[in-house]
Amino acid sequence: MDSIPFWCVGGRKRRTPRLESCLSQLRRAGLEIERMAEPPSAGYCVALLDEEACRTGVPIGFDLPAPGARLLGVLVGSAPPPEAEWALLTRGLSDCLLWSEPRTVAKQIVVRLERWREVDQLLASPLVRRHLVGDSPPWIRVLRQVIELACFTDSPALVTGQTGTGKELVARLIHTLDRRPDKKELILVDCTTIVPELSGSEFFGHERGAFTGAVAPREGAFALADRGTLFLDEVGELSPPLQAGLLRAVEERAYRRVGGNEWRTTEFRLICATHRDLREPPALRPFRRDLYYRIAAWQIHLPSLVERRADIPALVDHFLRGVFDEPPPLDPAVRDLLLAREYPGNVRDLRQLVLQIAKRHVGPGPITVGEVPEEERPATDEPSPPWTDDGFRQALHRAVQLRVTLKEIGQRATETAVDLAMREEQGNVGRAAARLGVTPRTLQHRRAARRARP
Repeated sequence: MDSIPFWCVGGRKRRTPRLESCLSQLRRAGLEIERMAEPPSAGYCVALLDEEACRTGVPIGFDLPAPGARLLGVLVGSAPPPEAEWALLTRGLSDCLLWSEPRTVAKQIVVRLERWREVDQLLASPLVRRHLVGDSPPWIRVLRQVIELACFTDSPALVTGQTGTGKELVARLIHTLDRRPDKKELILVDCTTIVPELSGSEFFGHERGAFTGAVAPREGAFALADRGTLFLDEVGELSPPLQAGLLRAVEERAYRRVGGNEWRTTEFRLICATHRDLREPPALRPFRRDLYYRIAAWQIHLPSLVERRADIPALVDHFLRGVFDEPPPLDPAVRDLLLAREYPGNVRDLRQLVLQIAKRHVGPGPITVGEVPEEERPATDEPSPPWTDDGFRQALHRAVQLRVTLKEIGQRATETAVDLAMREEQGNVGRAAARLGVTPRTLQHRRAARRARP
């Protein structure tokens, strides 16, 4: 592969003899290394960390890689405690390797980065981008999981998420990316429409005369999905008796038609989806634990639209392109409305609103506020209350009474504002910085300076 970008992290000292020695050993083991002064804004990078860096949480910027960048950490020296490795993942690393024999580490690095590069090439392909739109960090993480699941495993998958988050689209993408050479069709079963009395026929098929009205034999979903993919949508809505009937067929890939005695076999990839938490207490809505563990070998949770608001402009453009050859621009007030609105129905809710607006648009020029349905327009009767309310004054009054210095008041107010902005933007530094009117680098420095204080 091409030369591998390396970033050396030496605690308080960016370059230490030990790190330089490790780099030299990796070069002798066959790695072509390109030194970097800081993590990349895209692509991947190997971060070589010494013991001090692991112990102290590493220096400025480490836990704030650009969205989409992937960092592979190589931890040099004695093995850190397990909690340190988990902490490094939360601070920006995508994975950690422990230093061992240089050739072993070199091979580990190469195969790991080759996998990442293959995943990201598929991630950038039109096949993925035109169907599952978005570039926010939560959405990119999901798409990478989907690609790894589809291309490099044959595991059954459970896709969870609120209604309207795109569970069926994800199931279709998994089937499309599946690399089985003899792959056949995707068979979709909506479990909310299964009638208990006919469930056996729906899933397993029936023989002629098996019941009143069975005038001819019929194939069920398990037979139709042979050498393809079986997608059980809203699997959590199945009644306990139906769950019991599915258990053996899912585990052994064997079934009998209703009214038949012959055991038949089928091979398929199983994907299930639900908006529920299937692990909730059985008293609330029972779901068999043994069936759950068979369908949830790989779990993918889709974020709500609130968790990926940064994707709204791209989604709006995508939906408009389904109506117009050249999408018209949005009036700033319309754009702000679409960005700020709540979407209880998630992406499906956004799509319906955008289509409503698009169908009302006439003539050239931008989409204007008058083309937004009246029931969707924001209320403007009452001005929003000032943010410096009584609660703010009371907090300052208490600080003054306690003789807190003006410097400390400003420092604590800034730290609190940064924490709140990061929480509002789900950890996205760029959006949090924009909300506070500073640059992302300024925000990174403020957070790093706070961590450095005793």
